[in-house]
Amino acid sequence: MNTTICISFATILRREVRRFTRIWPQTLVPPVITMSLYFVIFGSLIGSRIGEMGGYSYMEFVVPGLIMMSVITNSYANVASSFYSAKFQRSVEELLVSPTPNWVIMAGYVLGGVARGLIVGLIVTLIALFFTDLTVQHVGITVAIVFLTAVLFSLAGFINAIFANSFDDISIIPTFVLTPLTYLGGVFYSIDLLSPFFQGLSKLNPVLYMVNAFRYGVLGVSDINVIWAFIGVLVFIGFLFGWGMHLMSNGKRLRH
Repeated sequence: MNTTICISFATILRREVRRFTRIWPQTLVPPVITMSLYFVIFGSLIGSRIGEMGGYSYMEFVVPGLIMMSVITNSYANVASSFYSAKFQRSVEELLVSPTPNWVIMAGYVLGGVARGLIVGLIVTLIALFFTDLTVQHVGITVAIVFLTAVLFSLAGFINAIFANSFDDISIIPTFVLTPLTYLGGVFYSIDLLSPFFQGLSKLNPVLYMVNAFRYGVLGVSDINVIWAFIGVLVFIGFLFGWGMHLMSNGKRLRH
């Protein structure tokens, strides 16, 4: 049985990785171009007028946030589009009636999203080196938070795909929830610039903690307590995993 589980997991994960690498001009190139434009516009052009933020040049300050933004959006989008496509084509029903446990199915899709998010994040990091010098201050924190964040948003994309009834539905959450949270998550500014009221409001945004934890890992500065960032991410991962398992076991939105 363990061999069957390993083969099932490896097959799903390999298929997911091949899916986005086969169409790399659509999955890997666009986010890199978008982030490069951010580097040019916000880092080089606007950043030169802003000056320092948090003790670093504005370019150095925004780079960790932009890297994390690329990881978040690509991890989420990969699983949401892939699993919904499997549901739309009804191929997911074959997985559900197979001996493959639900957690293995979820893990295969989620780690496929993690793979895409980390690959795009790595490419964006390499592009960022053309604009500024990066020296990672805390390697363990940097690697851990970017991996856990990719897992979290891959799980969120998985649940979005389960609830989606059309291809338009998988774009609602990214447009109306994910994008605002990301842009207001301290990617482009320090919350120290905000009034006390808006600082408190910003601290309700979970993306703020992930971005700042990653920035702390890279630069050694953060607007929040990094420990709370890890606690929050782990709690959300546990919640979304449990919710996803419940939806998989229920199967109402997966079977027609």
